[in-house]
Amino acid sequence: MSGGRFEYKQFEIGQIADEIENYLRNMGKKMEDPIFSEEYMAKHYPEGMFHTDYSKETKEKFRYAVKLLREAHVYVQRIDWLLSGDDGEETFHERLKADLQKL
Repeated sequence: MSGGRFEYKQFEIGQIADEIENYLRNMGKKMEDPIFSEEYMAKHYPEGMFHTDYSKETKEKFRYAVKLLREAHVYVQRIDWLLSGDDGEETFHERLKADLQKL
């Protein structure tokens, strides 16, 4: 299946969701910067540098954004294949439903 109607930009939507999930995973954790030596970090940031942490409410908004982005990715992918002639209308609905259930 080829798709391409939207120049495969739906994958960028998925990448944004991945990046937000990475921010969520790292919130409040100590940074490890491979650019600077441990000696430099200890001297300039003795308490350590930490990723920004946000409130529970803000984190929930991040999670909700990830959910919406994942759904948007699925919708754009399915519509792409429909408009590109890779799927028919019946297959579009079947695959859309199946892909959304996987989320």
